[in-house]
Amino acid sequence: MKSSQPAPNSPPKLLDQVRARVRALHYSIRTEEAYTDWARRFILFHHKRHPKGMGAAEIEAFLSYLAVERKVSSSTQNQAKAALLFLYKQVLDVDLPWLAGRHHQRQAFATLAYGADPRRSAGVAA
Repeated sequence: MKSSQPAPNSPPKLLDQVRARVRALHYSIRTEEAYTDWARRFILFHHKRHPKGMGAAEIEAFLSYLAVERKVSSSTQNQAKAALLFLYKQVLDVDLPWLAGRHHQRQAFATLAYGADPRRSAGVAA
């Protein structure tokens, strides 16, 4: 009969490491749930590849998918980005400075479609 417990010498699974780090930093339980879920979605999106073996291209692909295909709001994009930053910086100890300054996909699209100030094309006073 297989045991559901990991071997005593094996390191904790990645999502367990995320949970442990969130708890160590005294984040709320809702933040723990959200960050763990975003990490899980990121891993599943890339066919169960370990995040340590992924980089900028895979993170950009996931965030772009959320914005363009799933059409999530900018606050949802922010939450996903924060969760991935946490995963890489706090859990995997990989710094991602380029991601911190990344704009939302919809903002980038609006700039391309409407020029420098998307409010002008929408008839909103600047």
